[in-house]
Amino acid sequence: MSEAVKLRREDRVLEVTLDRPKANAIDAGTSREMGRVFAEFRDDPDLRVAVLTGGGEKFFCAGWDLKAAAGGEAYDSDYGVGGFGGLQELPGLGKPVVAAVNGLAVGGGFELALSADMILCAEHARFALPEINVGVLADAATIKLPRRIPYHVAMDMLLTGRWMDAAEAEHWGLANEVVPAAGLMDRAREIARLLADGPPLVFACIKDLVRRTEALGVQESFGLMRSGTVESYERMLHSTDAKEGPRAFAEKRKPVWLGR
Repeated sequence: MSEAVKLRREDRVLEVTLDRPKANAIDAGTSREMGRVFAEFRDDPDLRVAVLTGGGEKFFCAGWDLKAAAGGEAYDSDYGVGGFGGLQELPGLGKPVVAAVNGLAVGGGFELALSADMILCAEHARFALPEINVGVLADAATIKLPRRIPYHVAMDMLLTGRWMDAAEAEHWGLANEVVPAAGLMDRAREIARLLADGPPLVFACIKDLVRRTEALGVQESFGLMRSGTVESYERMLHSTDAKEGPRAFAEKRKPVWLGR
């Protein structure tokens, strides 16, 4: 593992820190490395939750490394198995990811945060999509952002490149919580530990169904869920964990989730 991507493992939680001073920008090599990290996280049965943050106090991630671009790295380079940043296109990731946004999340850095399941912000965090100012498209944000916040707010950001501060992000539901910078990682770890104690097969099913039904109507979505073709749903229904939950409730104890 290079110094650009630092890992900290505590029980069933993996912390991933993007640490490329001064702005935590991502070049193709770093993106491929992050993809390998998140693929290994996905495939490790002993890991349940990941927390993603940036090194330092100013930047979460400044997005694409423009110095690498100036040196000849193409906009459509091979960014690895998970797409840019290793996370936003990673297939089969059925585990929760918490983004702890510790500063500026710009362009691809904003898109990286959007790829997480929960977003916590330090009070000084800010978001922007400045791609419009250099004549390129914020690919993932164009697809995802209008589905996360009101259409006109998303289009404002996409079309103008304006900044959104942490308070506004929380107002529109983009951020789950805004906390003082000094307590950001403590809060992220608290949430991660809570999730790590949850039922992993249910988490995987939730993420799978959300992805599969995003463009479907309600009745179509119920039809798909009941069709017997959604492997994550069938696996959850017929699992040992599905029996453990009611048994633990009846016995007035905390359930022990085995993920099978």
